[in-house]
Amino acid sequence: MKKVATRFAPSPTGPLHIGGVRTALFNWLYSKNQKGNFYLRIEDTDKERSKDEYKGQIIKSLKWIGINYDAEEYIQSKKIEDHIKIVNELLENGNAYRCYCSSEEIEEQKKRARQKKIPYVYDRKWRDKKEADTPKDIKPVIRFKSKIDGTSVLKDLVQGDVEIDNNTIEDFIILRNDGTPTYNLSASVDDHQMNMTHIIRGDDHKINTFKQMQIYQAMKWVLPSFAHIPLIHTIEGKKLSKRDRASTLDDYSKIGIMPDALRNYLLRLGWSYKDKEIFTLEESIKYFNLEGIGKSPSKLDMSRILSMNEHYIKNIDENDLFEQLTEYCKLYKSEIKSDKKDNIKKSLTFLKNKAKTLEDIFNNSQYIMVDEVSFNKDDIKLIDDKAKKVISDFNKRFGSVNKLSKETLEPIVNELIETNNTNFKGVGQPLRIALTGSKFGPGIYDIIISLGKVEVTKRLTNKKLG
Repeated sequence: MKKVATRFAPSPTGPLHIGGVRTALFNWLYSKNQKGNFYLRIEDTDKERSKDEYKGQIIKSLKWIGINYDAEEYIQSKKIEDHIKIVNELLENGNAYRCYCSSEEIEEQKKRARQKKIPYVYDRKWRDKKEADTPKDIKPVIRFKSKIDGTSVLKDLVQGDVEIDNNTIEDFIILRNDGTPTYNLSASVDDHQMNMTHIIRGDDHKINTFKQMQIYQAMKWVLPSFAHIPLIHTIEGKKLSKRDRASTLDDYSKIGIMPDALRNYLLRLGWSYKDKEIFTLEESIKYFNLEGIGKSPSKLDMSRILSMNEHYIKNIDENDLFEQLTEYCKLYKSEIKSDKKDNIKKSLTFLKNKAKTLEDIFNNSQYIMVDEVSFNKDDIKLIDDKAKKVISDFNKRFGSVNKLSKETLEPIVNELIETNNTNFKGVGQPLRIALTGSKFGPGIYDIIISLGKVEVTKRLTNKKLG
């Protein structure tokens, strides 16, 4: 039995889309589950639109989410001669022919189809003509001689058996008149030469699969197995496109979604295993199968992504969380200063409370990260004479505290509540504003402990407090 081999074959004509990432993930997980190989093929034959920056972004995105491919990237444009060789073999064995229709003729056929409100299908004009009849001033395209009679069945590993009438597939072009092969020809040759055993891709490729199956059969190659995954839709139920907001991995990375959380979300988007929701990487590989893929489109739900990310923030090792926060700040915010790192690291336990993203943790940490407090203009107005007295009284007593903890700070706060004839808010709010610049934020004991004695004293005596 052949070793399982899968591939992900994006075109570098734009940034890698979230739907493409899920397709790559399913291919990768299936091959790893089957102890097989997973390959990345860059389909860069569209020279006008293919760009190195997009190729780089595709490779970076896969690496970011933890998908590693075997061997070097397979570059399709380097295999053009192999593709053309197969075109010539198809011509020789009678499975392809030269078509001399001018672009005007084709346009006229398309116009008539539009008028009749029927799909355009090439009329096979040159399918059986003799070479002697060929015009000398037109460079032909090469068309594949598709089956005309009967039906074809695709034994889809996700969708089940899919049957179509052969006459619905036109004699499609396999070589353009400029000598370049088309997608269906190149993909078939590459998949054969790469020894692909399973082709797992979006179900918008189904009609391509029927065309590629015919090329395989004409060449007497062993057919791979096919699995077509339903597409991802927006929450409104429309097909997700590259123009949609939050469609690339960079969009998620920028707001502080972590790779493991997004990978877990994409795994569960259209696939299930019992009622399990959270999967480690090892569990994803162990349990992944094609039987668990649903037949209906999935909806991309940002609230579910945030909820999954929040779960990971709460449950991953805090050293790992701190590393990811540090990297996030370096990439998208401002690098955490070395003298602030220990304070943030030891405070993560409460800084991550209610945080759905790394950006939330960054925002919650701002009061530690800054060298000087900037006050919210509405909140500073709350520092009246009574609040100033609370701050001053606290500072006097705070000086004698040696070890900062809730146990050492609580008696001071309780004493101030009593002597100033107020409540917990009456003490906590002025202190919070003085220490963070805002009346909103973590608990007052957490703030004091996270800042440390020297910084607290400095902030409580800030001249801007009057």
